[in-house]
Amino acid sequence: MPVSEILLIILAGVGAGAVNSLVGSGTLITFPTLVTLGFPPLTATISNSIGLVAGGVSGTWAYRRELRGQWNRLRWQIPGSLIGAMFGAYLLLHLPESVFNRVVPALLVGALALVVVGPRVQAAAQRRAEAAGRSVDHLSRGRLLALTAGTFGVAVYGGYFSAAQGILLIGVMGILLPESMQRMNAAKVLLTLIVNVVAALAYTLTAFDRISWPAAGLIAVGSLIGGYLGGHYGRRLSPNALRAVILVVGSIGLYRLLAV
Repeated sequence: MPVSEILLIILAGVGAGAVNSLVGSGTLITFPTLVTLGFPPLTATISNSIGLVAGGVSGTWAYRRELRGQWNRLRWQIPGSLIGAMFGAYLLLHLPESVFNRVVPALLVGALALVVVGPRVQAAAQRRAEAAGRSVDHLSRGRLLALTAGTFGVAVYGGYFSAAQGILLIGVMGILLPESMQRMNAAKVLLTLIVNVVAALAYTLTAFDRISWPAAGLIAVGSLIGGYLGGHYGRRLSPNALRAVILVVGSIGLYRLLAV
């Protein structure tokens, strides 16, 4: 692999790790980068999911303070993420690759659209949190069931194609929880980490030959750094600038997919 490609993948990993901690769409940086460099879409998404586990670990560590006091909900959401990720990974590995090649462009378009509307979802969630004036750790049975079901659905999507699953989670939690944005973001980082870990294990056990380990390793190095930086310093950056990068890189990857 040329040095220029190595550096590009590492930089994409740094960006993806930081964006996942902040916005939740880092796959829209790394996945199109790999596709643009010539990796098949299925290999790109599998290798990407494995590489981004490292960024999820560092991002979760950075948000560890915000996770305190959320375990009454997370003990239900975590199993939803585990089971949903298994189902999504199963779909990815058992549906024909031709189905994936047809579906991914549509998913990528949808994910890019979510990046555009994401600020409105987050702003609405923030207004609800401010109106409530407090965080709510104990939910009614109906809202807890809805939250768990929503988390499961997002995890199925994340196990199949992880782009923008963080924004989807923020949307689900924002509708159901009068919670602060930073605490919801912390839960989002943890839950997407779980999805990526489950998917990575499934891919390693059943699709070892389809993984590009050099690409996964380079993304892991970059995302480990990016996840930490995003969790600690990313609040000082402009979310609009980050979304602009995602839209540009994602559009390039979409063009590359459709041109094949």
